[in-house]
Amino acid sequence: MSVQKSERRLRIRRSIRAKIAGTANKPRLSVFRSNKAIYAQLINDQEGKTLVSVSSSAIESIEGSKVEVSSKVGKALATKAQEIGITEAVFDRSGYLYHGRVKSLAEGAREGGLKF
Repeated sequence: MSVQKSERRLRIRRSIRAKIAGTANKPRLSVFRSNKAIYAQLINDQEGKTLVSVSSSAIESIEGSKVEVSSKVGKALATKAQEIGITEAVFDRSGYLYHGRVKSLAEGAREGGLKF
C-alpha cells in the first residue's frame, strides 16, 4: 500500500500543528509552497487571524532562482512583522522538508530580524 506524497505531507502537517500554535506575541510563521510561488504568513491562532502575509507572486520586482526568491520573501515578511512590532515567531513548515525553498525562506526571515 503506497501513500501519495500529498497525503504524507498532510499527515506530517497535522502532526506539526498539534504541537505548535501561534499567539499575539509569538505568531506562527506558516509556509505554503506551490510549483511557481511561495507564500508565508504570520498567524495568531488564538484569534484565528492572519497578522502579516507575503508571497513571491505579490512581489513583482523579484528575480532569480526559486531559492533566491524564497529568501527575499522571508526578508520581506520579517520587515513587515517588525513594522507591527513582532520580533519572534514559531516556524511551521507545513509538512514540507526543511530544505531548499523552505529553508531559504526561514533563513531570510532570520536575516530580516525575526527570531524562531
